[in-house]
Amino acid sequence: MRWLVPVLFLVLSACGRGVPGDAPVVVAGDSVMAWNRVQGGSVADGLERLLEVQAGDVSLPLARVMDGRGALNIPNQLEGVDAPWVVLNGGANDLGVGCTGGNSRAILDRLIAQDGRSGAIPQMVAEQRARGSRVVWVDYYTSPRYAGTSCVPIYDEMEDRLRRMAEADPGVTLVDMGDVLPSSDLSLFASDRIHPSAAGSARIAQLVAAHLRDVDPERFAPAR
Repeated sequence: MRWLVPVLFLVLSACGRGVPGDAPVVVAGDSVMAWNRVQGGSVADGLERLLEVQAGDVSLPLARVMDGRGALNIPNQLEGVDAPWVVLNGGANDLGVGCTGGNSRAILDRLIAQDGRSGAIPQMVAEQRARGSRVVWVDYYTSPRYAGTSCVPIYDEMEDRLRRMAEADPGVTLVDMGDVLPSSDLSLFASDRIHPSAAGSARIAQLVAAHLRDVDPERFAPAR
């Protein structure tokens, strides 16, 4: 029956939170964004409390940038979303668990080219920018389970490419979850040593909220 817990989480998470019509910020992406939603502790839940605004949330566990079906395709999550700010992540489920496949580099190239200007991620971001949104890309941390493995160089290269993408468009910025979730602090991670704990999700929300206050202080009032 141990399988029941993750299955139940996925079912409850699939219910999602949706997008209030006047939400100034919408979160989309994979399980890193959606984790702890059941107990009201997802990244979007944290942003709502910290920024004192409504925050939309269309993120889902298992979502992919490429090839996913329905809302498990992150570009599909964003259909009809034109919020002033969109907070995005993605790519881990495309690369696959463990990053041990011989095609990880080829998948990374499909996700985002070396110059950061082409691939599935820049295309998704460009489409969102065309709707008038500014985009915060939330780069992955190194999870305790995969610290020191072949995953690390792949994700380091992905971060370099994402940074080039952000540098090419002033309406796109990048924040790094690794700055607030060191793999050495197990209290910030769930029991699977991959996803954030409630404290980890809170730290991600704090990182993003501080960035939004910094770049858009008129919309997001500074903390009191």
